[in-house]
Amino acid sequence: MLKKKSLAAPYLVWMVAFTIFPLAIVIYFAFTNKEGQFTFDNIMALGPYTAVFVHSIVLAVIATIICLLLAFPISFMLSRLKASRQRMMVMLIMLPMWMNFLLRTYAWMSLLEMGGLINQFLGLFGLGPFQMINTSGAVVLGMVYNYLPYMILPLYTIMVKIDSSVIEAAQDLGANMFHVLTRVLIPLSMDGITTGITMVFVPSISTFIISRMLGGGSNLLIGDLIELQFLGNSYNYNLGSAMSLVLMVIVLLCMSLTTADTEEMEAMV
Repeated sequence: MLKKKSLAAPYLVWMVAFTIFPLAIVIYFAFTNKEGQFTFDNIMALGPYTAVFVHSIVLAVIATIICLLLAFPISFMLSRLKASRQRMMVMLIMLPMWMNFLLRTYAWMSLLEMGGLINQFLGLFGLGPFQMINTSGAVVLGMVYNYLPYMILPLYTIMVKIDSSVIEAAQDLGANMFHVLTRVLIPLSMDGITTGITMVFVPSISTFIISRMLGGGSNLLIGDLIELQFLGNSYNYNLGSAMSLVLMVIVLLCMSLTTADTEEMEAMV
């Protein structure tokens, strides 16, 4: 027993140094002013930014739903391939992630600009140019492109363990495609769905590079506001800490709702 505790010691040190201690610093600055006095002013000052918080949540939810709708059939098809083809397809899905995040986003800028490749292609048919860059749609597109693999991989990991005989048995018992999907595949994949939602929603709601490069100044997200407080001209780290703390609470609430819905669905099944 003592040996097991000693093996966990490095993990505990890591948690304290890189999780608990930074969180304590954020909480401290969120509830103090620049003189170090306790105050709720930083939390109360977040009122004017409510629209930005709501906008961030909406875009993150949309991006997460799109990723789930795209990843579910892709993951199922991958899980039904031969083992050698599965490895190759997973490598192709992971391949864009080997490129720098900024470079991937810059590539979409060149595609979506007024004189970008997409508008040039549409111009061949007498269409456009269309305003695609600096829009909410461009931000969601950037989120989906960058975070889709984070939804595919956990779903694929779960689905590859689902025996084909389970699906065949459901079909033999009279289940149509819809019933196989809702009564077999989705319930058996709930762990992967929950993990994928978490891995996509959390970076989506806190991103600032994608919104800055693809959304322009009119599509500020929570991450942009926090960055401006720490690196912008205002340099108000107390207000930035308050924003970070509220963002953390929002994420935890959304994740708890997701977990509760998952447990409820599994209980019903």
